[in-house]
Amino acid sequence: MRISLAILSLLGVSLHAQNPVKLKVDATDAPRRLFHVQMTMPAKSGAMTLLYPEWIPGEHGPTGPIANFVGLKIQGGGKTIPWRRDSVKMYAFHIDVPAGVTSLDVAFDFISPPESDGFSSGASATSELAVLSWNQLLLYPEGSRADDFQYQATLKVPDTWRYGTALPIQRETGNVIEFQPASLTTMVDSPVSTGAHYRTFDLGTEQGIPHYLHVAADSDRALEVSNEVIGQLKNLVKETGALFGARHYRGYHFLYTLSDHVAHFGLEHHESSDDRTGERTLIEPDMLKASGYLLPHEFVHSWNGKYRRPAGLISGGQDGGYDVPMQGDLLWVYEGLTNYLGEVLAPRSGLWSAEDYRESLANTAAELDNKYGRTWRPLEDTAVAAQTLYGAGGDYGNLRRSVDYYPEGSLIWLEADTIIRQMSKGAKSLDDFCRAFHGGATGAIALKPYGFDDVVAALNGVQPYDWAGFLNQRLKSTDAHAPLGGIQRSGWKLVYDNVRSDFWKAFEDKIKGVDLSYSIGIQVKTEDGTIADVRYGGPAQKAGVAPAVKLIAVNGRQFNPTLLREAVAKTATDSKPIELLVKNGEFYQTFRVSYQGGEKYPHLVRDGAAPDLLSEIIKAKSK
Repeated sequence: MRISLAILSLLGVSLHAQNPVKLKVDATDAPRRLFHVQMTMPAKSGAMTLLYPEWIPGEHGPTGPIANFVGLKIQGGGKTIPWRRDSVKMYAFHIDVPAGVTSLDVAFDFISPPESDGFSSGASATSELAVLSWNQLLLYPEGSRADDFQYQATLKVPDTWRYGTALPIQRETGNVIEFQPASLTTMVDSPVSTGAHYRTFDLGTEQGIPHYLHVAADSDRALEVSNEVIGQLKNLVKETGALFGARHYRGYHFLYTLSDHVAHFGLEHHESSDDRTGERTLIEPDMLKASGYLLPHEFVHSWNGKYRRPAGLISGGQDGGYDVPMQGDLLWVYEGLTNYLGEVLAPRSGLWSAEDYRESLANTAAELDNKYGRTWRPLEDTAVAAQTLYGAGGDYGNLRRSVDYYPEGSLIWLEADTIIRQMSKGAKSLDDFCRAFHGGATGAIALKPYGFDDVVAALNGVQPYDWAGFLNQRLKSTDAHAPLGGIQRSGWKLVYDNVRSDFWKAFEDKIKGVDLSYSIGIQVKTEDGTIADVRYGGPAQKAGVAPAVKLIAVNGRQFNPTLLREAVAKTATDSKPIELLVKNGEFYQTFRVSYQGGEKYPHLVRDGAAPDLLSEIIKAKSK
């Protein structure tokens, strides 16, 4: 017997629309990556335009997978109604509704892609599991207010598959789930995970609100989560309560997908998160360590990103549908602050040790402090250009810059935290800002937009300071060095040595590569020797090595990771250049890399000249 894994609405459902769209999704072909959709929606005669969601919340770009939307057929009054795609707005379909027709029957299929990267438009199904994003499985009339336009959804999953979702359930019959009527906003914000290998864990009820971990995997073995890990996630729930002081959801559901064959990412929703990592993440300590920040990060988004959201990142809702472009100017708050808080909550909850946190922070600091791209591209531009950067290649990453408002946001908000602590003589911290800005009263789902001035005012409400100047300087800077003031103020400093920490090893295992960024300046894939990236201005790049070529041999011997590390280590005492034989397409070439210094990896070490604020920042607050 299937157990319902979604909570019923505690506050009831508003039926603003008397005739909600009947949406039926047949996911029984999910193992073959096909989803079949039927819709019955109200209509009136005359011109009508149906829209496929384009700008997807949390993905910060026009990522709706329109290319995988196929087989569209529309009928009204028993007759086929021709449709025409708009020649400019590719997500819009124009029709003429015949006189006397009051409803439309719409049918189409959605093809979930095979193994691929990306957010929810990437690979989302295997023979054993699937993640359904409703924005991929529906249409809505142009001009609809997403908060008001209602759907009555039914989902049919493969026999014996179980599921999890935050979307309130009305009833279940066999392998068919009927959901309560919900707005378009809620539908897009409430994905469903389902699979043959599935477990749900109760993470506790806090402030009267339940929390769950739903795990779908490609094997039963991957579901054997230890009590210790579940305990750490229960701690995470408690720590968010201590941090924010309030919860703005009816229940929270982590939808955790474990597979080596789906896209890996985390995507926030108000009452859930779509989290995807490798199949053995929860049963192998190194993989868990490398992903320890993921669930805290996405959970924080329920407060910072969903409850409080930059006005420019609101799509759907009271302002219309999902065809309005987003503006990412404040992503350094939306994502940057979330990145900082997620990384801090990892040690507070026990998912990371204090050393893990420091090693992660050292990696962030080193990466950003060695980025040539920061001399031409200020941080604010990485936020404005987010929709182009998510899909950018990883080659020459430190020249291009990527979505750096995530990691650099961690550095900026750490510095803000230390300034508040120092100026208030320990009486206040960034936690106080979070409670004031993201807290309030526990209650129903809500959305409170904000702008730059609102952030500055809230910071000044906690600790008076020139916050506008502080933030603008860091957002607009083209300084060659990263803002490391928070590390220095917190009593630590960034150093490099030849010790490859356990955290670094876990990171390399996750990327399946050898990362020698801070010595000869390359990252190499262990499986086939592909040079994934070359640090611009580093020894290898200066020697002529480029990304996307294959490393064939090191000093005349066939490449393997150990051989490459030993060759780099030897440079600490030997000035002889390292010879790298690479294959670029059909051509082979040998490059002589001049470098001395051995292996180099970043770490944080205590600076006794300042108090240890960092250890205080990551200390558990709920105990």
